[in-house]
Amino acid sequence: MRVISGENKGRKLKAVSGRMTRPTTDKVKETIFNMIGPFFEGGTVLDLYGGSGGLGIEALSRGLDHAIFVDKASAACRIIRENIKLCSYEGRATVLQLESMRALEKLSDDGAVFDLVFLDPPYAKQHLRQDIEALLAKKLFADQAVLVVEHEETVQLPDEFSPQLVRVKFRTYQGQTAVSIFTFQSDQGSENVE
Repeated sequence: MRVISGENKGRKLKAVSGRMTRPTTDKVKETIFNMIGPFFEGGTVLDLYGGSGGLGIEALSRGLDHAIFVDKASAACRIIRENIKLCSYEGRATVLQLESMRALEKLSDDGAVFDLVFLDPPYAKQHLRQDIEALLAKKLFADQAVLVVEHEETVQLPDEFSPQLVRVKFRTYQGQTAVSIFTFQSDQGSENVE
């Protein structure tokens, strides 16, 4: 596993041992960033199922300012911190060892909003709809935010979760992994200004 592009291009990252995480392959990661970027001019990313931190670190390498990584497993959080240090991102990254719903509540309480969100839960434990609905309800998306969901191809997601959050791209890999990309459009247009 490595950083594919940007300022840390080619840097090898550590993986969490065992089967508790399922890292995104370099091929899928490269395709995801080609679909959403491939480079950025600032912003904040949330990697809600951090694993080894590969997606959030890739986003930092490609120009985002800050990443928040969430994982409930202490072993995963330790590896994320090691990978952050390998890439010299200690000042640009926060690691939260929390279950996803508790993390979303904390982030909402803190007033956080995100320009890019990765949802890549371990396939056996998917509760994607619940996570996405919580992200919407807690107003964690910045205007024009991008949500990247990696899921089993058999998991059917709606094309829109609200008029503001609409799927714009969908791709499958090797007959089992699928990537759905949604964009968030704030409804706070000029017609809603009081």
